[in-house]
Parts: sequence; structure tokens; C-alpha cells
Amino acid sequence: MSEQLPSVLESVFREIPNLAFEEKGARRLRVKLRADTLPALLELLKGRAGYLHLSAISCVDWPTLNEFELVYHLWSYEIKTLISAHIYIPKVPGRYVSVYDIYTPAAFFERDIHEMFGVYFDGSPDMEPFILTEWEGPPPMLKSFSTVDYVEKTFKWQDYSPLVND
Repeated sequence: MSEQLPSVLESVFREIPNLAFEEKGARRLRVKLRADTLPALLELLKGRAGYLHLSAISCVDWPTLNEFELVYHLWSYEIKTLISAHIYIPKVPGRYVSVYDIYTPAAFFERDIHEMFGVYFDGSPDMEPFILTEWEGPPPMLKSFSTVDYVEKTFKWQDYSPLVND
């Protein structure tokens, strides 16, 4: 795949306005696009190009931009290429549309991102916490989250002495 896109990917990419891509390796493409066009890209990749495997959705907090970057990692067993589709959404309100109806495993990744970053996915089947079930603090993966401040406010300090028997 090194110098030329497979024709099926060229065809798909042409249908998405303002899509930019770059080759990151022999079997890896980075795609940047507007957030509102991501669902259409995913439908086309799955239906026409055989990108049947959503391996992950990751999130990056960009405080200086006041945005979240969502990255959808897709693998095609036919083309044998990973596509990482990058979109940006505003940190406030921190909402995006679920792609659960396109890729069922998205529900798990969306739930995790909601729990760790606070992004809400409209249409996702479950946004309840599954790791931090008793957590009352802010989303812990935000760059504004201070572990030290949280510990200071939440827990009481006591002197530790390993020689004292309880």
C-alpha cells in the first residue's frame, strides 16, 4: 500500500468532504475529518471497504484547544490496513453521537470514555460507570484533574509506623 491507496479507499475518501489522510506506515493510515462526517465514513468503510473490526476508540483531552480528540481505530482483514480516524469535539458540552449502531463494540469504548473523560455519547446503550462505580470526583483522565488535590480533599492522612501492632 505504500505509494497508492487501494481504489476502494480512494472511492470512499472522495465521498467525505474535507477529509485529509496521511500514510503513517506500510499498513497504517491517519484520517482527519469533521466530526459531523465520521458516521458516514464509518458506514462507507464498513460496507464498501471491509473495515469490519473497530479495535478501539480513544480520547485525548486538549485543554489549550478546549476540545477532545476522539480517535476511531478500524482494521480491514481484506485490505490489511489500520485506519485511525481523528475528529475533534468541543469540550463543552462534551457530547457526540454514538456509533454503536454501526459497530456494536463501540458501546464499551464509549462507556469507558464517558467514565474517564466525561464525554457523553448520544444513543449509546449504557453510559453508567463500570470501573469507578463509587467515584464522586471529576473524570480522572482530564488533564485538569489533580490526583494530589483529590487525595488531599478525600482522604485523611495518618502516620504510618510498621513497628506498631494493631
